[in-house]
Parts: sequence; C-alpha cells; structure tokens
Amino acid sequence: MTAAIIFLLTYISIALGRIPGLVIDRAGIALLGAISMVVFHIVTVEQAIHAIDFSTILLLFGLMIISAQLRLGGFYSWSAARIMFLLGRPRIFLLYSMILSALLSAVLANDIVCFAFTPILALSVRQAGVNPLPFLLGLAISSNIGSAATIIGNPQNMLIGQVGHLDFESFLSWCSPPSLLALGISYTVLLWLFRGKLLAKEPPPVNKTIEGQWPSFDLWQSSKGIFAICILVILFFTPVPREIAAIGVAGVLLCSRKMRTKDILVLIDWHLIILFCALFIVIQGISQHGFLDVLAGRMINSDIRMDNLPLLAAISALLSNMVSNVPAVMILIRFLDPANALEWYTLAVSSTFAGNLITIGSIANIIVIEQAAHCGVNISFRKHAAAGIPVTLASFAVLFFWLCI
Repeated sequence: MTAAIIFLLTYISIALGRIPGLVIDRAGIALLGAISMVVFHIVTVEQAIHAIDFSTILLLFGLMIISAQLRLGGFYSWSAARIMFLLGRPRIFLLYSMILSALLSAVLANDIVCFAFTPILALSVRQAGVNPLPFLLGLAISSNIGSAATIIGNPQNMLIGQVGHLDFESFLSWCSPPSLLALGISYTVLLWLFRGKLLAKEPPPVNKTIEGQWPSFDLWQSSKGIFAICILVILFFTPVPREIAAIGVAGVLLCSRKMRTKDILVLIDWHLIILFCALFIVIQGISQHGFLDVLAGRMINSDIRMDNLPLLAAISALLSNMVSNVPAVMILIRFLDPANALEWYTLAVSSTFAGNLITIGSIANIIVIEQAAHCGVNISFRKHAAAGIPVTLASFAVLFFWLCI
C-alpha cells in the first residue's frame, strides 16, 4: 500500500511539474520518490542500486560528453549560422532549420540540440524581423520527430533499445520511414498554420545579440566531435555493446590538451540522469510489490494487449502527455514482449511523436519554451498546443499507416 501511494504521488507530481508550496522540479520529485522508497524500507539500498539500468545511464552519459565537445567547439552555433542567409526566405529557412535539427537529433540527444539551438534561433529571427514562434515550434517539433528515427535520438529510445536489446540497424530501418514522412507533414502543417504570419509584427530587439554567448567555432575541436560520432555510429553496427562504445569514445574526448574536464562535465544534463536513476528505483519499488503484475492482469482481462500495436501507440500517447514520455516509457516497457521487436519500435516512435502534443509531453518542449523566454519570446501552453495537436494527429496518422502496411 505504501509503495502504491509513493508511486502515485510521484507520478502525479511529475505530471503537474511541481509540488505546491515547494520549489522543486521533476528531477527533484522523482528523487524524492526514490528516497521515500528506500526510507520506508520498500526497497533496500542494494535493491535500489541494482534497479538502475546502468547500461542506459552510461550510453546517455557518453552521448552527453560528445554533445558537450561539439558545443564547446562552437559546432552548434556554426551549424545554425550556415543557414541564417535564408532568413530573407522564411519558408525555406523553416524547412532547412527543421531538417537540421531533425538530423542532429537523430544522432545526438534531442534535448541537447534544443538547448543549444533555441537562443541562437530566437535572437537571430527576431533581429531579422521574422516571427520567432513558427521557427521555435518547428525546432521542438522536428527535434522530437527526428529523434524517433534512432536508438540514440532521445533518452526514452536509449532506454527502449537497451532494455529490449534491439539491433541498431533494424531499429533505424523500421523507425526512420515514419519519422521522415512525419517531418515533411509537420512542416506543411506549420506553413498552413502560420500562413501570412511568418513576418514579425513587432520591431526586432536592439540590445540582444548572439555574439559572445556561445563558444566561437573551433575547426579542430568540432572535427573531433564529428569524428567521434562517426566512430560511434560505426561501432553501433558491430557486436560491441552500445554503452561500452559510448563511454569509450567519450573517454578519448576527455583526453584533451585544451578543453578542461570540468568545462565538459558542467554541460552534462545531470538533472536528466538523476530523473532516470530515481524513476528506476520508484518503478522497482512498485514492481516488486506486485502492483504492476495486478495491473497487467486487469489489462489482459479487459482485452488490452500490447501486441495490438495501434492500441499500444494510443496508450503511449495518452500516458506520455500525462507524465511526459520518459516516465511513461519506463512504465510501459514492463508490459512489452521481449521477443516482439515491433512492440518496442511502436513504443519508441509513438512516445516520441506524442511528445509534440502539449508542452508536458517532452522535455525538449520545456527546454525550448524556457530558453525562448530568456530571449524575450513567450510560447504559452495554448500557442504550443495550437501547433502541437494537429502535428501530433498527423504524425500518428503516419504511424498507423506504417503499422498497417
């Protein structure tokens, strides 16, 4: 009973994003839930440690090191600057910016891409007299959709790939076609929603510039990061465990004569890592007390089966927009058949596509909204949903079509 109460309070608070009266975020809420599981003797310290899937954590950590290398090398700001000449043609610029963020999100964590690109994009389009809203929404939407294509595109896919022991090439082959099609449709939806509204109605800011806010482009350091990604992707097609490949490549990057280790480590998203570790413990606490087994039995009695892929996609979408896609996936993987790869692929794509529906659906959305606010651009829940809902419905139509052919 205590385990169920802690679990429900943790997930309800994660859905709300706060605990009334406290200044605490989702990572803190998950950590508080994990601590409660240990303090109330629901799980022992040893069980808590064993509950954490360290292969997923190591893979995530290794990719964050590579992302930090690229960021410190000025690669992100350089990449964004390469397409700024298209600002005079907003429709083409939107297309290129969405393709760029989708491609980068497919090989790096989409959260990192959104964190790096949002301020550069927001300030640049405002200075050009262009409405920043469709481009920032396009960044969040395309990074989510692009990240669905690969195992390493986002945190929940990494978890699905590691726990499900999925093959990198097979995952890519199944997940990339619906992701590409959904990206094209999402671009079309945004163009339709913002027809006649791509130009800004307010004057551009005069005091804010992107100069000096990000590291200048360093060809050598950026090349090291790109080379590391290429080596890592090649290793993913070999029998070498993904987490070993990731931390091995990350370890080589740490051996630098110019970049200090602390400068790299400060860019690691420790909040996301803590969220993962804490949720592993919370779910272990509820699992070993039979709550999930009871839930699975009731689902079977109600003819709710995860091998019904459209139904799985619908459940994933609903739960992802109740508690965000990472916590949702951590629950749903407990009900999947390890021998049926299609269930795991469907969960990966559906939970990621669902992240575009409303702001809570994906951490990437929250990052874009918070970073945009620092640049003077307000993206309200309503503004995001006005684009997110039609984009998500169109994306799921693509997914259901893909499941049927």
